[in-house]
Amino acid sequence: MQNLPGKPRRLNLLWLQSGGCGGCTLSLIGAESPDLLTALDIAGIDLAWHPSLSEATGFELHELLARLISGEEPLDILCLEGSVIRGPRGTGRFHMLSGSERPMKDLIADLAPLANHVVAVGTCAAFGGITAAGDNPSDACGLVYDGREPGGLLGPRFRARSGLPVINVSGCPVHPGWVVETFLQLAGGTLTEADLDGIGRPRFYADHLVHHGCTRNEFYEFKASARNLSEMGCMMEHLGCMGTQVHADCNIRLWNGEGSCTRGGYPCISCTEPGFEELDHPFTLTPKRAGIPVGLPTDMPKAWFVALASLSKAATPERLRKNAVADHIVVPPVGRQGKPQK
Repeated sequence: MQNLPGKPRRLNLLWLQSGGCGGCTLSLIGAESPDLLTALDIAGIDLAWHPSLSEATGFELHELLARLISGEEPLDILCLEGSVIRGPRGTGRFHMLSGSERPMKDLIADLAPLANHVVAVGTCAAFGGITAAGDNPSDACGLVYDGREPGGLLGPRFRARSGLPVINVSGCPVHPGWVVETFLQLAGGTLTEADLDGIGRPRFYADHLVHHGCTRNEFYEFKASARNLSEMGCMMEHLGCMGTQVHADCNIRLWNGEGSCTRGGYPCISCTEPGFEELDHPFTLTPKRAGIPVGLPTDMPKAWFVALASLSKAATPERLRKNAVADHIVVPPVGRQGKPQK
């Protein structure tokens, strides 16, 4: 869409994909109320190119990239989905830009300083993610993080032309609402460095915990725990759920208006956090010492947790104790008149 005289200039957005599965795009096109393209239009953002959504040919893409690199056309928002591939031996040749002899990592490194804003979409682009797991044979990393360590392709001191660091909209896959809200704030000029947490995530979702709004909170309060997937109880004690430690608003800003991992019967595996792919335990198993979970709720001293957990377990209502290990309600709440509510 062309900029009209007298109207604010519309921004452009270039979306690149590198080492990943494309799941963040799949999640993003599921955005609702509004959908992605409507949201971009409202914000005054034009999609310059996206590998799945654009009709432009490869030749046209190369022409666009040439105009952006030469400065003939400004670059407002650069998004990267997927991790940066540096292998083998730092050449980046495991992932080449199609139709060229150029490693994608070099293209990203050239474009990032030219962009007014740089957004890492998903945990792979932010920290390396699943692509960097195990022996990491492709030498994958994030834009400014290599797992939990600052670094990555651009280095921790990188700043886009706006002065902002890389905005890490992490998640595996990312929640579409987090991406859309980031775009809207960038277009409105309201996102500042103070609105990012210590690792570059927008605080509008990173200041929450997955635990907030979890439908299993009554079970958590009384330590009535599930022992198998799909049971109704709290999944922290036995099934590896990290929702009390992980920063995200998944149980407040539901997926497609109604879902989250925990509401689907699966524990939170901390996919918004750096290094989640390298947990030292299986995703569905809680590591313990002397019967106490190693990973305690954020801000909770161990002594307090042990004391409160003991009291809670001693006071667990029979209703919660039975329902916790069932896949449906077997004991309904008692009504005010002392009879089960129908």
